[in-house]
Amino acid sequence: MFLLAGTLLLAGCGSASSESRAGREGSPPGKLTVLATTGMIADAAQIVGRNQAEVATLMGPGVDPHLYQPTAFDSKRLKAAQLIFYNGLHLEGKMAEIFESLSRNKRVVAVSGGLSADSLLSWKTSVGMHDPHIWLDVKLWQEAVRTIAQAYSEVDPPHAAEYTLRAGDYLAELDQLDAYCRTRAAELSEDERVLITSHDAFHYFGRAYGFEVVGIQGISTDTEAGLKAITDAVDLIRKKNVRAIFPETSVPRAAIERVATDGHAKLGPELFSDALGSADSPAGTYAGMIKTNIDSIVDALKAP
Repeated sequence: MFLLAGTLLLAGCGSASSESRAGREGSPPGKLTVLATTGMIADAAQIVGRNQAEVATLMGPGVDPHLYQPTAFDSKRLKAAQLIFYNGLHLEGKMAEIFESLSRNKRVVAVSGGLSADSLLSWKTSVGMHDPHIWLDVKLWQEAVRTIAQAYSEVDPPHAAEYTLRAGDYLAELDQLDAYCRTRAAELSEDERVLITSHDAFHYFGRAYGFEVVGIQGISTDTEAGLKAITDAVDLIRKKNVRAIFPETSVPRAAIERVATDGHAKLGPELFSDALGSADSPAGTYAGMIKTNIDSIVDALKAP
């Protein structure tokens, strides 16, 4: 980890012109070379950047960003990028030193940077830290889109009006997506809105759409599910007669399967928490991921 960070820092100490050449070599002429850590960020960056940006994703479908270890090939991609977007709030915890090193020589933007502290949820087990899963509340994610548009405009001022226009159109689409989630959640009674998942990724979702959320593991998947967490989840299933609980695509299933067995609950469809689905799937975009999640949750909790 320290070696890779040092390598990136030394590599980034070249001239601005050499960095620009490296960026141009990785994308068509005239386009910004952009690298986003997660698929959710890359999706927004592509929509806002469109013709002016060549956007790549560091972490693909099913990859857990909490545990992601950058490779030597990643270091080349990070060095070549002219603009880097990452989530922040310790989501990419093992890359913090790398981002700090790169930011001394190029634009490195945390898309969570524009959020006010009072809009964030605390990380219960770590004082002063916040839950990083902001994309699961569509309204919060709109702020990330605004941050992305602002960064583009500052890096590429001649196209600022285009970035602003595209961001505005996308924000309007996200308003519709948020309304869709609220309409679907309203199909469940308050007592039925209990969401038990593999790890603590869905608390912003729960706050936004009225669900009581229980994660078997903590906010970071770097920790194992404890016996108490499993027992508490089983007790909640029995107390509230929860019809379904949900595994996640980027988290091992052992703990959630044990809870399902002990609590006599069915396993619902896998939810997309820390990563998008494959590009050819309905969950291959941010909007598709959110819609897939809310449909899976509501349909499974409504089922007899």
